[in-house]
Amino acid sequence: MQLQRGQMAAAESSYRQLLEHEPDDADALIFLADRELAQRNAPQAQLLLSRAERAHPDHPGVAHQLGSVYLATGDFEAAASHLQRALSLAPRMFLARLRLGIALEQLDRSDEALTAYFMAVRGAQEQGRWLSDATTAPGLRDLVKYAMSYANAGRRRLFDAALEPLRERYGRSELGRVDRALAIHLGLEPMPSIDPRQRPLFLYFPDIPSQPFYPRERFPWHETLEAAAAVVRAELLAVLAGEQPLESFLGVDDPTLAQSMLRGSDGHAAAWDAYFFHRHGDRYEDHCVACPRTSALLDAVPLVRIRDHAPEALFSVLRPGTHILPHRGVTNTRLVTHLPLIVPSDCALRVGGQVHSWREGSCVTFDDTFEHEAWNRSPFTRVVLILDSWNPDLTEAERAAVTDLVEAIGDFNASCELPADPA
Repeated sequence: MQLQRGQMAAAESSYRQLLEHEPDDADALIFLADRELAQRNAPQAQLLLSRAERAHPDHPGVAHQLGSVYLATGDFEAAASHLQRALSLAPRMFLARLRLGIALEQLDRSDEALTAYFMAVRGAQEQGRWLSDATTAPGLRDLVKYAMSYANAGRRRLFDAALEPLRERYGRSELGRVDRALAIHLGLEPMPSIDPRQRPLFLYFPDIPSQPFYPRERFPWHETLEAAAAVVRAELLAVLAGEQPLESFLGVDDPTLAQSMLRGSDGHAAAWDAYFFHRHGDRYEDHCVACPRTSALLDAVPLVRIRDHAPEALFSVLRPGTHILPHRGVTNTRLVTHLPLIVPSDCALRVGGQVHSWREGSCVTFDDTFEHEAWNRSPFTRVVLILDSWNPDLTEAERAAVTDLVEAIGDFNASCELPADPA
């Protein structure tokens, strides 16, 4: 809440009195420097902040305010240096990052400015700010809207550049649905009206049929998997009987996060373990060597292959009494297939409100962007082989384009120090 004029004057008086007793108080020096800057007295503001910097060299607020002073005086190199220093000390200072974007843009460092503006807006919105005019300070609204526009246009240019070679190869019209998917992802086009049960967390691909479960005739390779089910099961049993460790599928040590995804029942602690062959595009070579026939089978199946993202293939081990709570996947460009290997009674999968009971050796493929959940209410362990494949309604050109687009988005996110894979 902004201080009224009388309150501002009272605060200024209080801070000046404080400095008489504590001449290096950081909050007082920052406040008074801000007042001087508001009155266009940048030299005095700089003097106050230089004094604060000597006394408090690791104070992020001091570095931020010094950056603001240099920004106001047009010394963009010094502004960028101090704002970067502030962010190294306090990375969540979204206003400092916004000002850093201004400095970098003025220095013609457009790629860095794009990252700064994008991270500023994202950081603010993660803290409930800059979501609307009501959550944005009036004096910042135009600047925030400019930053959003700059970030959207910059990302669009980056991602368009990644797709351009494929447009030249296949023709622009062949990638029309990919262009729409990108526009939706960037918020430049609204999400179309779709089944309310379906909500991709990352990338929605428009204008393809949508359904929770897919008919098996769409996947001729189901027969290959099913024919090898006994062999795969034998290798699974060797894994379970041996000393090779499983890991948590969620990959988290935070019990609160695990509790948001899993629930135990009948006195059982919830546990969802995994033995990965591939994850986020990485191949688990030791596991592939330990299960050579399963690995060879996976190599023969048309898995999605996107650097840092896919494939994902694993033995999914659901312990007794465990319920995987309702959740949604990242994109409808790929589908999930289960080859059930060990299925006790009272185990099932629900996708989009439709319940499917696994049958050992019989594949099922579904779109995990529909809300889905699974449970094992038996006293025994349930195991399925999970793998991801392309949605069969994408063309060859679209698969190639989605691959390049997702990699480009991942590279940009990595430059912003965001997770490469939203899943």
